[in-house]
Amino acid sequence: MDPKTLLQNFINGLSLGSLYALIAIGYTMVYGILRLINFAHGDIFMMAVYFALFFVTLAQLPWYLAAILAVACAALLGFTVDRIAYKPIRNAPRISALITAIGVSFFLESLAVVVFSGIPRSFRTIFPQSLNEMIIIGGEMEVKYGREVIVGGIRFPVISLITLIVAAIALVFLWWFIFKTKVGMAMRAVSLDIQTTSLMGVNVDRVIGMTFALGSALAGIGGILWAIRYPQVWPYMGFIPGMKAFVAAVFGGIGSVPGAVLGGLILGITEVMMVGIMPGAAGYRDAFAFFILIIVLSIKPSGLLGRPEIVKV
Repeated sequence: MDPKTLLQNFINGLSLGSLYALIAIGYTMVYGILRLINFAHGDIFMMAVYFALFFVTLAQLPWYLAAILAVACAALLGFTVDRIAYKPIRNAPRISALITAIGVSFFLESLAVVVFSGIPRSFRTIFPQSLNEMIIIGGEMEVKYGREVIVGGIRFPVISLITLIVAAIALVFLWWFIFKTKVGMAMRAVSLDIQTTSLMGVNVDRVIGMTFALGSALAGIGGILWAIRYPQVWPYMGFIPGMKAFVAAVFGGIGSVPGAVLGGLILGITEVMMVGIMPGAAGYRDAFAFFILIIVLSIKPSGLLGRPEIVKV
């Protein structure tokens, strides 16, 4: 593989990995507080895409307003799922919460089939139509706007660059929210000890609800960017990305936000590089993610940045 192709694949893998990271953060935040794997997280990802599709095609809203409202609806949906499904069984055995999470996932998928039908729909890009041509930087004087940026003979898809920028902004905001706000401080306290934090006057249920809302908002951002990258929407579209994001969270260390980001980036880069080096293995790219999960759980069950005590039984 020549250096130009290697760099191009690296950028594409970094873009894909940032999507995995956005989704994986939701898994790891909920697990860090409740020790619960929210298997409905991938379906909230899917619902956010349908929200955006509705706002753009039926409500005829501008692309930026549609994106903001879709992310807000995803956050509200995550908060509602916590209040209706998870809050009543907060003190129940963990197996009950796990079964509930699977049930919520099936419910959201079936609801999408009934409301939106199971027929895949084309996702009309929410970005301006000026992105339909091509950007050429350097070499020629003419500059056009489109789906690719060409720098020194290397093609960079515009959506990959947009994904990197949006993901970076979202992750910086998340860092600020967790480490610089009172709600973020409460989240960190609850993740360490729920009972002691509640005795100190913190409304634990409200903090947990905010955690679900924040993680779902990030999944909504990832879902919209994913649908622009792969413009087809159907009720089960969140399963594979959700499972890969779960692999990224476990790989980086479930319960660790930096670990989720690191795991997502490594998974995305490795997946794209594998296809670039071995094109014949492109059909196994999904299986490759789960192969990584098996290896990580065998060698280091706590993940790259995870705490060993998190995975104690």
